[in-house]
Amino acid sequence: MAIRVGVQADSEDECAEGLALLVDAGFVPVMLPRYLTDGRWMARAVPRTTKAPGAEDGGRGAGVSG
Repeated sequence: MAIRVGVQADSEDECAEGLALLVDAGFVPVMLPRYLTDGRWMARAVPRTTKAPGAEDGGRGAGVSG
């Protein structure tokens, strides 16, 4: 089972703040804040124990679209 957590926000700053809260809770970013075509911002993270590549690896591991 793959666990992914997403942050949706109205602004890039708000999305980055939400992602920072996930990192503080032990998650690893896999998609840094990105502007989506429907006018919202999104970021994704996975639990630290997951072997998915983090944002430092480009954030484009298996199953990460964007």
